[in-house]
Amino acid sequence: MRIARFAAGGDPQYGVVELAEDNGRHPDTIAVVTGDPIAMQVQLTGERIELDAVRLLAPVIPRSKVLGIGRNYAAHAAELGNELPTTPLTFFKPNTAVIGPDEAIVYPSATKDLNFEGELAVVIGRICRQVPMSRVPEVIFGYTVGNDVTARDLQRTDGQWARAKGYDTFCPLGPWITTHQSLEEVADLQIRTTLDGVEMQKGRTRDMVFGVAELVAYISSFTTLLPGDVILTGTPEGVAPMLPGQEISIEIEGIGTLRNTVTADQPRPESGE
Repeated sequence: MRIARFAAGGDPQYGVVELAEDNGRHPDTIAVVTGDPIAMQVQLTGERIELDAVRLLAPVIPRSKVLGIGRNYAAHAAELGNELPTTPLTFFKPNTAVIGPDEAIVYPSATKDLNFEGELAVVIGRICRQVPMSRVPEVIFGYTVGNDVTARDLQRTDGQWARAKGYDTFCPLGPWITTHQSLEEVADLQIRTTLDGVEMQKGRTRDMVFGVAELVAYISSFTTLLPGDVILTGTPEGVAPMLPGQEISIEIEGIGTLRNTVTADQPRPESGE
């Protein structure tokens, strides 16, 4: 099942996406549901909307936090000249960084080296802490595509990553959440990133240093995870700069494609007296 959050001329709504590839009776439509499926039991309303008539939004707005994992692919760590961590290297991104498909990533004036990082994102479905690996499937709501946008020069100079990864718009998510995949299925998916149509990243989740179950167990050992929290699981090799006017597209096999453009930061007007 694919759960989307969308707008169709009014307040955000949730629905179940049916694609043509599903060979169902209602290709490329969204069946509207009541409420937020991450937070409550929902029901179909009976309303169905054409997919191209809605604006897809970030499929989840984390109520609490986004957790990122650094250097979780050996080739990516090597391309940046870093050693592999012996335990997951974690950091936080604020939930204010989250944007949805086709929204603009704002290029801050403070950086000269803004990078994309295509990643598998895990969406938590229930309150949990100290989750053993064997029970991780019970706490996962589903999976989506993420872009861990990073100001690489600020990451190098600051010594910690809050600013480099925390600007508004630095966490695109989408286009929807898939809820039907098992841990075994997501353990070997292709991640492919293009910049203006040119392939930049092509890796597989099987190359993660720490898999999804290990990451959820490790993170939940030191912080309580809440419904809607998102874990970005790391990026394959091939990260590179992107510039205003360019389009970044991240496709994960079996999940979907997340597209965003980059726009220059706009100068803010001076405040009046």
